[in-house]
Amino acid sequence: MATIGIVPGVIVIIFLGGFATYTSYLLVQFKLRHPQVHTMGDAGYILFGPIGREVLAFGTMAFAIVATGSQLIAGQSALAALSDNKLCSMLYTGIFTIATLICSAPRTFDKLGWLSVLSVTCILIAGVVGMIGAGLYPVRPRTVVAARSQPFYTAFTSVTNPVFAYAGHFMFFVLMSEMKRPQDAMKSAYVLQGLSTTYYILFAVLTYAYLGSDVSSPSFDSLISTKWRKAAYGIALPNFLVAGALYVHTAAKLYFVRVFRKGPMRKHLHENTIIGWGTWVTLIVIGNGAAFVLAVGVPIFNYLVGLAASLFASWFTYGIAGMFWLYDAAHDAIGFGGDTRGLGRSGKWKLGLGEWRRRWRWASLAVFTVVAGAFICVAGLYVTIRGIKEAYDTGEIETPFAC
Repeated sequence: MATIGIVPGVIVIIFLGGFATYTSYLLVQFKLRHPQVHTMGDAGYILFGPIGREVLAFGTMAFAIVATGSQLIAGQSALAALSDNKLCSMLYTGIFTIATLICSAPRTFDKLGWLSVLSVTCILIAGVVGMIGAGLYPVRPRTVVAARSQPFYTAFTSVTNPVFAYAGHFMFFVLMSEMKRPQDAMKSAYVLQGLSTTYYILFAVLTYAYLGSDVSSPSFDSLISTKWRKAAYGIALPNFLVAGALYVHTAAKLYFVRVFRKGPMRKHLHENTIIGWGTWVTLIVIGNGAAFVLAVGVPIFNYLVGLAASLFASWFTYGIAGMFWLYDAAHDAIGFGGDTRGLGRSGKWKLGLGEWRRRWRWASLAVFTVVAGAFICVAGLYVTIRGIKEAYDTGEIETPFAC
């Protein structure tokens, strides 16, 4: 909102939130029709074969690690604020990495369930505390505008940030695989998207209104009152911790299940064996270690988050959901598991295209979803890469592993 103003900012959040709800529905339906799908990699195999599996599996892992690094940076900021920056920032990140590693140790999501409830409660309360602190101690003078004209390069950053905020879709398949009733997943998605969109709007509007156009990210850093800033960060700390643990858990689970899901090794997936736990601990240590190295060792890490959002979240949250619908609709016409040997490739294509024409409204929406994902990907990459170049040109980039 600091970039484009309140009205366009609210419109962007509502549109992306509503769009994310629709793509949530497509992902849930795809999982219900293909229960063997455990991760985005499995979905990639169905759509594009072995290459698709490897590309989407790598994308899931890479995005999860970058997202974990983002939470480590948030944890570092919180610890620094709470202790008045008495330690090196890299040390704060290391401390928070160890805590995240411990929280990511459980091998199933049900063990993280109550921690997730605590996480959501804490971030909601922290946001309220931050809004109260901003209202009691507003920035004076400040600039607040309803709408602001900006060039495309500057304005599109207001899209990439919310895209990252709605980027939990890549975890849907893993979470649904561990639900007792996957059929209820959409109920959770409605609550998630409705609550998060409402919260994003309230928090963004109120903090921008009281802190002005110079509000920083995270906005807690812009709170004038030290006491309110510390209170907000202290309450939000469990959210940063659990979110990082969930991201690492997802990355580790992708390879853990892939290694042990078939054959005699399957027992290590469900039983408490030395091999199973040894593999799991190794994976989460590598995941947390990689996130730590990226967070403190890559001077352009903030831009790396933008690259990850553009390259992966644009597809996982938006674009690929349209492909799921198009695939299933075409195979509805051909017949799942039916004998199609006499049709030939051209015959199958004709049946699939005929089904898309018959259901042209849904097909058009699915195609729009794919195109929108592609646009967010390309435009986001352009904006982020240009930002990296300008940051280097102006000397804003710090040295790696800086204190």
